[in-house]
Amino acid sequence: MIARIDHVSIAVPDFDKAKDFFEALGAIPGAGAKDDATKFFWQIFSLGDMSRIELITPTDKGSFLDGFLQSRGSGVHHITLQTYDIKAAIATLEQLKIPYFGYNEYPGGVWKEIFIHPKYAFGVLIQIAEFNADDWLSPEVKMPDGQFAITVNDGKVLLTLPHPGGGTATIQLTKEQAKKLAHNLLNSINEK
Repeated sequence: MIARIDHVSIAVPDFDKAKDFFEALGAIPGAGAKDDATKFFWQIFSLGDMSRIELITPTDKGSFLDGFLQSRGSGVHHITLQTYDIKAAIATLEQLKIPYFGYNEYPGGVWKEIFIHPKYAFGVLIQIAEFNADDWLSPEVKMPDGQFAITVNDGKVLLTLPHPGGGTATIQLTKEQAKKLAHNLLNSINEK
């Protein structure tokens, strides 16, 4: 049902201050947009290979974030879990009698979502969404499908691959491990 944790969403009253903080830690900005209906702005940031955060901030009075920020201040607002099939996720929740709410499907089907209220999820708002993760990332953290990179640095071999969850995944090997991997791979190919 769940493919992975996609991101942790952090509500902040001062977007620029939070953005500067996370960019100083190496976060790379990705997609973002203003939602006039619920009066907030969101932006995804990539950290390292597979880690992502989302900053969300009110854009006007009457934002759905007002109560959260007034009662809690800045902090984790929700966790987004990726599913490859939102309908199957809904069926599983219904079978398990776990209440959910807020089904939304955005134009073109680029994002389909539901939520589980914190009272049913141990104090955490859970967003379950169906989407293509690479659609929301900066081009500089994506790798074209089928591509990979091998770099050697200080006796370490770094193998960087596109990850199905979006972005890249890097594996660090010693030279000996890389040689063994190459040898085993060639043997496997020659046997077939």
